[in-house]
Amino acid sequence: MHLNEAAQYLDDLLRVPEINDYPQAMNGLQVENSGSISRIGAAVDATEAVIKEAAEAQVDFLIVHHGLFWNGPQRVTGANYRKTRLLMEADMAIYSAHLPLDLHPSLGNNALLAAAIGLENGEAFHEAFGQKIGLRFEAEVSREVLRDHLERAVGGNVHLAPGGPVLARRIGIVTGGAGAEIAKAAAAGIDTFITGEGPHWSYTLAEELRVNLFYAGHYATETFGVKAIAEILARKLALPWQFIDHPTGL
Repeated sequence: MHLNEAAQYLDDLLRVPEINDYPQAMNGLQVENSGSISRIGAAVDATEAVIKEAAEAQVDFLIVHHGLFWNGPQRVTGANYRKTRLLMEADMAIYSAHLPLDLHPSLGNNALLAAAIGLENGEAFHEAFGQKIGLRFEAEVSREVLRDHLERAVGGNVHLAPGGPVLARRIGIVTGGAGAEIAKAAAAGIDTFITGEGPHWSYTLAEELRVNLFYAGHYATETFGVKAIAEILARKLALPWQFIDHPTGL
């Protein structure tokens, strides 16, 4: 499969043209290569360290959640120059999927995190850019058990603001940096909100709103989707793939 065919396959799989997002997300193929693919990589962020490791592993098609252009137009100097040079020398293409990957009903970060902690039959909730990007679940699980499940799923510590009921019944998930949306989650009837990170004041607001707020890590909650689509594409192309892990701890 040619590079452009692979990119089109992922566009169709994730419905990229249909999903609204931040303009800087630039979902889809961000950097092309000479056209061939021999090894697929997956990573959360298209950083210099990730691109360097991918190049050393001879990855020539890198799938990321956070792409290259979040800060808008910039001079190709410093780190931008070094990343560009690494990409050109490695003949590496970059494909980025932000909200299209978050909200996908089976391959998205929210859906896969929910499955990893044993939640089923979620309904879309939490609107952003005119579409619902999160999932909500009806369940009965103690918040301590839920924290244990989350820590196993993300492979690290999970911070809890225990403002809500000990027994969680209406659980919302929006992976990444959605902590500032705690009031919207509470207004939607959520008593337990799972996300990656958020501002300092979200902890005390969760207490006042009587909502449990779990911070499981922005990075850690967004590793699921890129792994899933890299594996699917690698299987379709009969090619090797690898996850390039560069955690931030946030």
